[in-house]
Amino acid sequence: MEVTLLGTGAPAGLPRPDCPCAACATALGPDTRAATAVLVDGELLLDLTPGAAFAAARAGHSLGGVRQVLLSHPHDGPAVEVPAGLPQPGRVPDGRELALLTGHRVRAVAMDAGGTGYAVTGRDGQRMLYLPPGGAPAGLTEATAESYDMVLADVVGRPDALARLRAFGSVGPATDVVAVHLDHDVPPGPELRRRLAAAGARAVADGTTLAVGAYEDVPDVPRRTLVLGGARSGKSVEAERRLETFPDVLYVATGGTRGGDREWAQRVAVHRERRPGSWRTAETTDLVPLLAEDGPPLLIDCLSLWLTDVMDSVGAWDDAEWAGGGERSLRERVRELADAVRRTRRTVVAVSNEVGSGIVPATASGRRYRDELGRLNAAFGAECEQVLLVVAGQAVVLRG
Repeated sequence: MEVTLLGTGAPAGLPRPDCPCAACATALGPDTRAATAVLVDGELLLDLTPGAAFAAARAGHSLGGVRQVLLSHPHDGPAVEVPAGLPQPGRVPDGRELALLTGHRVRAVAMDAGGTGYAVTGRDGQRMLYLPPGGAPAGLTEATAESYDMVLADVVGRPDALARLRAFGSVGPATDVVAVHLDHDVPPGPELRRRLAAAGARAVADGTTLAVGAYEDVPDVPRRTLVLGGARSGKSVEAERRLETFPDVLYVATGGTRGGDREWAQRVAVHRERRPGSWRTAETTDLVPLLAEDGPPLLIDCLSLWLTDVMDSVGAWDDAEWAGGGERSLRERVRELADAVRRTRRTVVAVSNEVGSGIVPATASGRRYRDELGRLNAAFGAECEQVLLVVAGQAVVLRG
């Protein structure tokens, strides 16, 4: 089964008309995107958009062989003109399945927002799922879930849709996840590709034809990632974003509750509100056993607070205790953690502060903490496939 993406953008397209934002200003050339429409084997059209016939011609196809046109969502604005020769577009009631004369089978998938998803099975048995903008499958269970060779979805706007599909095995390691309905939420080009790759997805240019079941372009998700950054740099947001398309994430909070500290409680509340409801939280600094266990992905936030706890436990703030064995004990704990990261089979995203580029601390204990955090970051990062530095909300890839 072949699918041609006549457009890959949001319903308003990219750039949006009269939008002055930076993403729209840089959406030029191959990064311009018409509203998403998908041509399947030249016979089935999913979503009819303005200029679909011209888009098909530019991609080397014709709409003359289309036998069915299905709409996935309501179209705002003026009615789209149906090109001569095309059947009248329609939507299929949720759960209904069509057997087309072309040999394709199409089943309407219920969404949690306005719109309809379509599961398409080709003549060769390959399976594709197409989701509308802003929608995620509703009512999935282990009994009703099906596996797909390709998924076309609003990965940026609804990352939880991908998490739901992964939770029930509908998306696996070999599923080609292609982002569509792309809007100006993420700057186009390298930043978009980087964010999608972290989710195990990719974007293609308008007019691209893909073979369902061809897996060679499926990006590999880094299994261990370290995200560094200064205060309020956006490092925690970046770390959370990297796992929002995966179900059952265990968020490991190393800072504790700090009873009576209102400002700290507010910080914790902001983090909790950002996290998906399906994530679980563990408040602990005992990281080695978690890394040794099998289980869902870990998000560790953060290593700098882990280090504070360890330095407390070994008496690192007292010069005499530090010289009398505290330094040796701390280095051993760091080695144990690095070794656990090396051996773990879990997906891990860890956050840490980068404090070595600022003012030199005025106290010996402050300088000690700065130095040991630098050593910890280096040891942890050495065991990671990807290391990022977040500056002013922008992620710079240091490795991977």
